Amino acid sequence: MADIINQLAEVSPEIAKLRSRRPDALANAQLSFEALLEPAEEGTFPFTERYAVAAFVAGIYQSTNARDFYADLLADDAPAELNAAVQEAIAHGISVGPYADAEGISGDAAGFITFESVAGLGERLVAAFDFAHLLVFHPKDAAPEAIGHLQAAGWSDDDIVTLAQLISFLSFQLRVIHGLVVLGGSTACAPETESKEGVAKPGWQNHERTLTPDVHAPEGFVNHSLGWKPWLAPLPKDEFTPEHTDALIRPERIDSEYFRLLARDPAALKARTLTDLDIFYNTDGGMGRAERELAATVVSRFNGCEFCASVHQQRSKDEGGDADAVDRLLFEGLDADLGSEQWGVIRDASRELTRTPFAFNSGCVAKLRGVGFDDLAIIDLINSASFFNWANRLMLTIGAPDVPKRYR
Repeated sequence: MADIINQLAEVSPEIAKLRSRRPDALANAQLSFEALLEPAEEGTFPFTERYAVAAFVAGIYQSTNARDFYADLLADDAPAELNAAVQEAIAHGISVGPYADAEGISGDAAGFITFESVAGLGERLVAAFDFAHLLVFHPKDAAPEAIGHLQAAGWSDDDIVTLAQLISFLSFQLRVIHGLVVLGGSTACAPETESKEGVAKPGWQNHERTLTPDVHAPEGFVNHSLGWKPWLAPLPKDEFTPEHTDALIRPERIDSEYFRLLARDPAALKARTLTDLDIFYNTDGGMGRAERELAATVVSRFNGCEFCASVHQQRSKDEGGDADAVDRLLFEGLDADLGSEQWGVIRDASRELTRTPFAFNSGCVAKLRGVGFDDLAIIDLINSASFFNWANRLMLTIGAPDVPKRYR
C-alpha cells in the first residue's frame, strides 16, 4: 500500500526523501492507519463504522484530500443513506478550536455539539460522533460521562480505546499532511469558519462500567510530575498475552494504568509508541531535542493537557532548554517571552498547527527558515506538534491527571 500521508499530501520527491530520514515514524504512522482502519480482523468495531468516523473527523477538520479519501472508503462499504448522514453530520459539526470551559486554557467555551438529530447514523455512530467532536474541538472538556455515553450506546471497552486512538491518530495524521502540503509550497490560508455554539451540558451519564476515580486535579500547569487515573478499566495484568507485552515496547510499562488501558488495542499501541520514539529521539540531523520537546509542551499548553505539559516541559529542560522560558510558558501562557527568536517561532508554528481549522501556513514556514531551520527540522516540528495533538487527546479524554500526595 502507498504511504497514505505522502499520497494525501502529494509530496515532492525531495520531501519524501526527507521524511524517510525518520524511517520508524514514517513506517509506524502507516502501520497506525492499518491497525486502526484496516486491521486483519474488524472484530466488534466494523470497517463501516471506522470509515464513517474517519470521514467525519476529516470533514470537521476541513482536510479536503483526506475527507475525500475517507469518504471514498466509506462509499465503497456503506449504503448511500449512511454516506448522506455522515455528510450532514460534517456540516453540523464544523467549528473552531481548541476551546475549553476552563478559563485561561484555550478559546472561549462553546459547549457540546451533539448528533442525535442526524437521521441514519444509528445509536453507536451518534455516540461516536459526539465523542469525536469533543476530541477534535475541546478535549479539555472531557469527563467520565463521555465514556459512559459510549458504553451506554453499546461500545465495548476495547472498542472505546480503538475509537479514541482512531480519532486521536487522525488528529496527528491530518496535521502532518497539512504541514507537508504547506512545506511543499502551498500558500492557501485556513478556511474562514465561525465558532458553533453548543449546549453546556449534553446530558451524558456514567455507565456501570465507567470508572470515577478519586483524583486531586492540578489547579493549573505545573513543573513537577503528575499521576493519571483512567475512566475505563485497563487490561488486567493476568490477561496480557505476548502480543500485549510486545506492544508496550518497554515491559516495565505494564505497571502503568495508561499503557495497560491502551494495550486493549495492542497493534495500535505498538505503532503509536514507535512513531513517538522516532519523532522525538531520532537525532540524525533536523531539530534539536529540546526544541521538539518545546513544541510538545506548547501544544499541550494550548490543548489544556496538564499531564503531557508536565512531562515534556521537564524533557525540554533536561535536553538543555531554557528552564526559565519553559516555566514562563507554563505559568504565564502561550504569549510568554520565551527568550529567543527561534523559540518564539517554534511556539507560534506549533500553536498555528494545533488550531482547527489548521492555521499553519507559508508564513510559518518562512519564519522557521528565517531563524535557521532547514526543511528536515521543519518536518521534525510538524511531526512533534502533530504527535502531541494525538497524545493530548488520549490523556484528556480517557482519564484525568492526579497530583501526587507529595505535591498537594
